[in-house]
Order: sequence, then structure tokens, then C-alpha cells
Amino acid sequence: MVLAGMLTIYLIWGSTYLAIRVAVDTIPPFLMASTRFLVAGLVLAGVVGWLRGFHLTKKQWIDNFIISAFMILGGNGLVSWAETTIPSGIATLIVAVNPLFFVFAEWGVAWWRGAPAGEGRPKTLTFVGLALGTIGLVVLVGPAFFDTNQTQLQPLPVFALVLACLCWTIGSVYNRLLPAAAEPFAGSAAQMLCGAGWLLAISLILGETKDFSIAKVSAESFYAWLYLVIAGSLIAYTTFVWLMHHASPSVISTYAYVNPIVAVFLGWLILSETVSPRLAIASVIIIVGVALITISKQRKKG
Repeated sequence: MVLAGMLTIYLIWGSTYLAIRVAVDTIPPFLMASTRFLVAGLVLAGVVGWLRGFHLTKKQWIDNFIISAFMILGGNGLVSWAETTIPSGIATLIVAVNPLFFVFAEWGVAWWRGAPAGEGRPKTLTFVGLALGTIGLVVLVGPAFFDTNQTQLQPLPVFALVLACLCWTIGSVYNRLLPAAAEPFAGSAAQMLCGAGWLLAISLILGETKDFSIAKVSAESFYAWLYLVIAGSLIAYTTFVWLMHHASPSVISTYAYVNPIVAVFLGWLILSETVSPRLAIASVIIIVGVALITISKQRKKG
């Protein structure tokens, strides 16, 4: 189940960066994200309620309200806003700091819980894996990042992406540590609904709805939004929430290394973009890096 979950977020989230970029072409970013999670949250809550009843305690609603502020508003909302000016390929490179945040978050949690000295500290093999993953990403999309013909990157959107990674890590770890967490699927639905509220509030504050009209939404943006609702939110986000209760955060976070490979592959498959030897080399480096992080975690368990 964990392997299937990892493959799900590897494949689906690798495509959502492109989908977000297409969606925000004609839909304001926070409004797009808000409606995306609202629809997905209502559908998931309805399914959970129909199957076994949708029940959360007051404490669980508060916890998921807090988690959604970090993960959905901070994590997803900031990425959606940043991609209005940053190409999706470059966004995947910047988001690659996520595994590093997760590794140190795990270490920090172990220290906070009073674990014995050295327990929870990342092994050398983990750092080697992180380094290889980063090198592989630089090989994969680095040329686009440093291409002088590209539009000059603005500091604020870049900072927003890094902040999004930090928010995502905080929310994920908080979710994992809840002593009486809601059942994962119900909790995921609650997070989407609360997150939609956070995002809509920011959208209204920024005035995104003033000049917005459904008639202005292109067909491409609509289909990208629909894909984000079904694949990005209902399937991948719910899978991620489930994984945070069943696998190591450091291993889960390796999706940030694999997603760009998927993104480039989809470009070749759908847009007939050329696959260069650089892609093959980068893919091998990244896969080795992910394998080392996983092996390090398995040894720690043993």
C-alpha cells in the first residue's frame, strides 16, 4: 500500500505543476485553488459520509483547520500564485528543497520528544541521497533556470515557493504527530474544506473576484482545473495524508525529486518534446539518490 501510494504521488504530482500553470493562465491563482479544494473536499466528504459517516470531533476540526492553513493555503496556494510568473519546470527545481526540510523536521521532532542523543539524526547515506537528488535536478532543469533568454526571475515568487515548502513541511509533520487524528480520508476532506475557506479569504482580500468572469476562463484552464480537482486533490492529496501516517516523511518527500522526471516525460509524451541524454543521466542520478534515502530509512528501522 505504501509503495502504491508513493507511485501515486510520484506520477500525479509530477503533472500538477504543468496543470497549475495552465489553470492560472485565465483563473486567478487563489480563487482557482479555493474552488479546486472546495469541490474535491465536498466530493470526498460525501463519499466518506455515504460509506461510513463523516464524523470529526471539535478538536479534530481545529487541528485540520490549522493544518490546512499550512499545507493548502501556504503550501498549495503560494505555489499557484508563484506559477503565474514562474515556469512550471523551474518551480519544480525550487520546490526540491522540500526533502531537506523534511529530513531536518524529523530530526527536530526526535530532539523535541527527548530522544536519546543521536537518535533521529540523519545518517550520512541520507545526506548523500539528498545531494544526489539535488544534483540530478540541477542536471535536469538547471539549464532552463540559468538560461539568460528566459524572463528574469523575480525574488518574491521564488521566496514564495521556498516558503510554500516550509509551510508544507510544518503542516505535514503536525498532521503526523496528532495524538488523536481523524481517520485519514475524513481528515483529508476536512483539510480541503478548511483550506478552501483560507484560500477564498485571501482571494477576496486580493480582489481576485472583482474582474473575474467564468466567460474569461479558457477551455485549457478549465480542463487543467478539473484535472487538479480529480487527480491532484481527490487522489494525490488524500494519498499523501494517508502516507504521512504510514511511512517516513523523509522517504515520502522524495516525490520532489521524481516529479520533474515525470514532468519532462509528459512533455515528451504529450507535447512531443525532445528527450535528450541529459534526461537519462539526470533520471539515473535522481533514482539512485531516492534509493539511498529509502535504504537509509530501512536500515534505521532494522
